[in-house]
Amino acid sequence: MTVTAFDKDVDSLTLTFVVELPIGMERAWQFWADPRTLERWWGPPSWPATVTQHDFVPGGSTRYFMTGPDGDTSHGWWTITELEPPRLLAFEDGFSDVDGTPIAEMPTTRARVTFEPLEAGTRMTIASTCASREQFDQLIHMGVEEGMTQALSQLDALIDEEVAREE
Repeated sequence: MTVTAFDKDVDSLTLTFVVELPIGMERAWQFWADPRTLERWWGPPSWPATVTQHDFVPGGSTRYFMTGPDGDTSHGWWTITELEPPRLLAFEDGFSDVDGTPIAEMPTTRARVTFEPLEAGTRMTIASTCASREQFDQLIHMGVEEGMTQALSQLDALIDEEVAREE
């Protein structure tokens, strides 16, 4: 699996990642729906995620933290706004303090994840839109392109494990 495209659209304040997966849409959907699977890829390898809450329903909340190489933690939250399994997931995404309270000074995005069938798998598109140019620039400065690309590359190992189990 590869990130086949990345777009940084300053006009729409949107970052878009496109990934092609050699699995069906239902299996790709589980990368988001199952919290134990989600935490295996959501953070970059040097900042693995731990999901502490995952109410995967419209209006539901996800809480997680990522742990850096020096033991530092960064906390985050989602509020799920739309679910149409296995085609669409939309959520608000932001940073929080250790208690889960959103940090107003940090960027918040509206994320939209779509799944499309391909002849040999699924195209997953993740589009995250910022509320302001300042937040957009802040995410770019924080290295979201590199971090998300590294995080998504971890899906390869999950797919390989699944294939090995089936053999």
